[in-house]
Amino acid sequence: MIDRLADAGIPIDRCCRVLGVARQHYYRVKRKHLTQSELRRQWLTGLIREVHVTSRGTYGYRRVHAELTMAMGVTVSDKTVFKLMHQAGIYGLPGPIRTKRLRGVVTADDLVNRKFARPRPNELWVTDITQHRTREGWVYCAAVLDAYSRRIIGWSIDSKQDTTLVINALDMAIRNRRPAPGGIVHADHGTQFTSWLFGEKIRSAGLLPSFGSVGDGLDNAMMESFWSSMQIELLNRKKWKTRVELANAIFEYIEIFHNRQRRHSALGYRTPIEYETLEINNIPAAS
Repeated sequence: MIDRLADAGIPIDRCCRVLGVARQHYYRVKRKHLTQSELRRQWLTGLIREVHVTSRGTYGYRRVHAELTMAMGVTVSDKTVFKLMHQAGIYGLPGPIRTKRLRGVVTADDLVNRKFARPRPNELWVTDITQHRTREGWVYCAAVLDAYSRRIIGWSIDSKQDTTLVINALDMAIRNRRPAPGGIVHADHGTQFTSWLFGEKIRSAGLLPSFGSVGDGLDNAMMESFWSSMQIELLNRKKWKTRVELANAIFEYIEIFHNRQRRHSALGYRTPIEYETLEINNIPAAS
């Protein structure tokens, strides 16, 4: 009984107190009857629960497995992690809904053409705006993502959705990365991105503007994927009272969780900053 309650997340001390069992007696009996494999499963379940809590309850078994093996050096199969999580009632959040590409639909040509993979940093940046409501009103966030590592390299948060919002995000990206001329900045046809000021900011940095077709989210699928993850893992998980509260949460999600902690399957389950750090020395010199 105590083991089942503990697997449900209730502390052992509380279980023993409610059921009238001495804590020392419970552990003495447990140690006496458990096999080595059972002890290992309990140990692994404890580690799994720790990783899941650290991920803010977002990780499924694949990312938990990556954290255990790559960060903690634990030898365990993904099937075992899946089984232990299921037995303990530990589940990740559902992933973003994947949009299927419509066959036969002709889209406008652009510099990216839905080919987002890049072998080096700063070759392709994608940018977009999202919005979310608080009790005080809407909060808007513009972000710039480097397609090489999926790292958010520039962002801006405001109560207004205007050209200044996207220029501030791009300016932060330029200051952080200092890109060489010729890189691409890819966006949709929102009025903020098609404005003369935004285009001039791109050109003055020696970069090339690129725009997907009107109304087709697949042309900016990498940025849409980031917004979907943030929507699931942060924005939709509670009701936000003030703009400041939500703005602080978005800042923390981007700079701490997404860039430094969140493991991405497309990066071999590394974090964006970890991927850049490990891969940068393996990039062949440009010819």
